[in-house]
Amino acid sequence: MKNSRYIFSLLVLGSVACFSAANAQTTTQKPKAKTTAKPAAKKPAATVPAKNTNAKKLGDVAAKSAARDTSKKGGANNPNTDPNKNNSLSEEIVITTTYKPVLADAVKIRRNPDLEEKIPFKAPLTYTSIDKRLEQNTAIKQLEAAKLAAERDSINYNNYVKVGVGNLKTTFAEAYVDNGKDQALQFGAWAKHFGQQGSDAEKQNQSREEVGVFGKSIGDQNTLSGKLTYNYGSNYFYGFVPQTPPVTVDPAHQHFSTIGAEGELVKNYKDTDRVLDYALKAKGYIWSNAFQARENNLVLTGFLNQTIKQFYAGLGGTLDLTSQKDNAYSMGNNLLRLNPYLKFQGDNYKIDAGVNIVTEFGASSRVSVFPAAKAELQVIPDYVRLYVEAKGDVNKASLKNFADENPFIGQDINIKNSVDQLDLTAGVKGTLAPGLGFKAEVFRYQIKDMALFVSNLLPVTGNNQFQVVYDNGKSKVSGFKGELDYKASDDVDIFGKGEFKSYSMNSQLYAWNMPKFNISAGTVLHITNQLNITGTLVVRGETKDLPYVSSSTLSLADQEKTTPYTIKSFADVSAGANYKINRKISVFIQANNLLNGNNKTWLYYRNYGFNIFGGVGFGF
Repeated sequence: MKNSRYIFSLLVLGSVACFSAANAQTTTQKPKAKTTAKPAAKKPAATVPAKNTNAKKLGDVAAKSAARDTSKKGGANNPNTDPNKNNSLSEEIVITTTYKPVLADAVKIRRNPDLEEKIPFKAPLTYTSIDKRLEQNTAIKQLEAAKLAAERDSINYNNYVKVGVGNLKTTFAEAYVDNGKDQALQFGAWAKHFGQQGSDAEKQNQSREEVGVFGKSIGDQNTLSGKLTYNYGSNYFYGFVPQTPPVTVDPAHQHFSTIGAEGELVKNYKDTDRVLDYALKAKGYIWSNAFQARENNLVLTGFLNQTIKQFYAGLGGTLDLTSQKDNAYSMGNNLLRLNPYLKFQGDNYKIDAGVNIVTEFGASSRVSVFPAAKAELQVIPDYVRLYVEAKGDVNKASLKNFADENPFIGQDINIKNSVDQLDLTAGVKGTLAPGLGFKAEVFRYQIKDMALFVSNLLPVTGNNQFQVVYDNGKSKVSGFKGELDYKASDDVDIFGKGEFKSYSMNSQLYAWNMPKFNISAGTVLHITNQLNITGTLVVRGETKDLPYVSSSTLSLADQEKTTPYTIKSFADVSAGANYKINRKISVFIQANNLLNGNNKTWLYYRNYGFNIFGGVGFGF
């Protein structure tokens, strides 16, 4: 459009110029006679020279007449068109030259047209439909575990052997072998040994041995696992009264032998809304000591659980069969537990509601029903959860369990099951900051016939062989538990836990040999890729012990007349280090009781003083 306006303007200007030039060059015969009469007599008017001469003059006339205004007067100034004059229709027009129009700079086009084609390229689009069902469930699903990058030093070898020696005639050995990283089949074996001989008392010796084999098969639907173990522990009754030692010190030798087996069948986990889960487990052991005590145990456990979205319903059951024998008795002590339950679980809550029905049969018969309920509420997402729990159960009196807790027990231990009638717990757990986890709870237990260890000084040998007494009636235990784990970085990990208890006894003056508090803490430091350092701290509170009268248990009035033994509180500090020389060989060192304290866990049985041992490990 713009170019059309420029062209139209040029045509108008050209037309005006041509009209002006023609008007200037068109004249009458009479005026020309005045100025050109004399030259006309000599030469004809139509000759070429006369035309050239007139061209110059006509150009001057055209230049002078260019200023005339003829555009608005309709040719009034033109004598050829004046009606008052007698003009002829024929007249002579002389053209002097070709007209060359001149344009001003204002109307000149200073740019050239862009002749390049700029059409955008449109790629052809193709669409492929996805054959996938639209999921309407917007709830957050369980995330799949991310695979960590494998560390070079952690995947070199599946097997290792460690051996070490130290003061107090310490010997240490450990070995582990397996078939490697098979996703479907795993099997292997292990063996351990640890022995020491103290110098604070005659035959202050102990040793622990353990061997075992295991296997695990993971199928498409189920997982089958099992293991066989053998444990052997040996020690002496070296605890004598310091004031009146026997004339001939000859501590009796004690040892414990346990053969155990365990098998389990579990249905593999599937992330579906509706699934029926089940598991079966069988385990048992044959236990004996250096005297006449024997105990055989078989436990069959199973459960069925039906899941419907966030709702769970199930039934658990346990059949616990035990036969116990010593010089004074041979008896059966059996339990049957049934635990029906319902569970509800959401994004911010979890509720377990059920009952625990326990039937005792054998030497004694009794049926008990206990609550089995627990609730959790998330008060700060991903950080803090509150929980409460109410439960109860029958605690079976077991010779093996007594010996594991106190290796200096004597013969003919009194067998009587205790009952946790109602255990109430309320607490909070979660994460305070990145890497800082915690758990804190308060509790109150109501226990019937609580089992307690008391000293039994034999008159013949003079050494101390502990017996078990029971707080007949209802005992109440209340207190606080706390745990803290701070992982400052990948190289620093600090952890600790503490437990504080208060006892209210019924038929016993104190909770014999039960400390009011226990505190433990530790740290793991990865100094370099080759060097790791560990440290632990254990603090145990003061305990009271009661002299046991074998003929009859002391009454509460008699206990008030006696002076109980006091075992002072103590702290034990240990540290260790491990250094990798190369990818196969490493060295280690372990130091215990760094404070070299005169610690006693049981009356007249002093723990080992400062001891240190070290050795070498080999991977293959």
